[in-house]
Amino acid sequence: MFKINNARRGTKLRRGDIRTAHGVLPTPFFMPDATRGFVKLTNNEDLIRVGISALVVNTFHLYLQPGTKVIKKAGGIHQFMNWNKPLLSDSGGFQVFSLIHKNSQMGKITDEKVIFKSPLDGSRHEISPEKSIQIQFDLGTDLMVCFDDCPPNDFDRDQLIIAVDRTIAWAKRCKAEYGRQIKKRKLTGIKKPLLFGVIQGGAELDLRQKCAEELVKIGFDGYGFGARPVDKDGNFLAEVLQYTADLIPPKAIRFALGIGTPEDIKRCADMGWDIFDCVIPTREGRHGRLLMAKKGNLGYEQLNVNNARFEGDFRVINASSAIMSLKSQTRAYLHHLFRLNEPLGQNLASLNNLEFYMKLMRGLRKDK
Repeated sequence: MFKINNARRGTKLRRGDIRTAHGVLPTPFFMPDATRGFVKLTNNEDLIRVGISALVVNTFHLYLQPGTKVIKKAGGIHQFMNWNKPLLSDSGGFQVFSLIHKNSQMGKITDEKVIFKSPLDGSRHEISPEKSIQIQFDLGTDLMVCFDDCPPNDFDRDQLIIAVDRTIAWAKRCKAEYGRQIKKRKLTGIKKPLLFGVIQGGAELDLRQKCAEELVKIGFDGYGFGARPVDKDGNFLAEVLQYTADLIPPKAIRFALGIGTPEDIKRCADMGWDIFDCVIPTREGRHGRLLMAKKGNLGYEQLNVNNARFEGDFRVINASSAIMSLKSQTRAYLHHLFRLNEPLGQNLASLNNLEFYMKLMRGLRKDK
């Protein structure tokens, strides 16, 4: 399912191919977050035009709305979204635990399962490792993630130990349920989704090592970096990310969940991480912040089109874009759209940023 073709000299960056039922994904690659089954303020034609090869959907959110009953009736999440390229489903662990850690009144975590109130209507729900895997099979995604205990970045060591132990125990249950679903649905060969374990442990290297070693014993197609890639003070956990990447078997896929900024993607790719996902390009676009390629240390600059200086800037939005609207409409016009809170402006800015990310990934995949 994963073949490494070559590596970049002087780094641990791996160029390879991941085969899925909905296409081959060249690594390293980036997936925009289509959390609820769509990338905000874009459509499928937009995404294909900028070169998106895969998307991330979220088990937690899709389970709550529209619900698996609707998605199954549609024929699966690909048919529901009318998207014929690969999809990865996040387990929903991050969302569930964020919900509860932010407000203990929203639910509780036990060793058996998570019990929580829906943020939509307050209704009571339960998700166990088995149920998370069942939902992901009902979605019909190409890549799936184990349900894990995702701790906040301010947890102390004792709390992290509990999260690691629970993550390992739940990974075993996820793998067992995965096997049952494969047999039940009679999936073979390329139709079998790839399954990822998630390595937790915060900034504690020995806990990351323990978690990785135990997950490798269980055996997964790939392994993810769990929890946020920064400490409680916002410092990027470069040492922890490199250490964790080196713990993952060379032939397994390495998934840097939630990363990130262009510079973080570059350095994590050089560490040997293969796939990335984040809300940054579209979130920044919706707020009028445009990422533009530029020579220099970072390789880009950020323009805030909300600034008054763009009111009379009649240069095109992005002269190097392959998108006609971006290389024909002006920055003054885009500034005007944002002043009026017109969704077209958010669409154009989001497309600009997504195209920037795709060019970034193509650059990383080139031989040098």
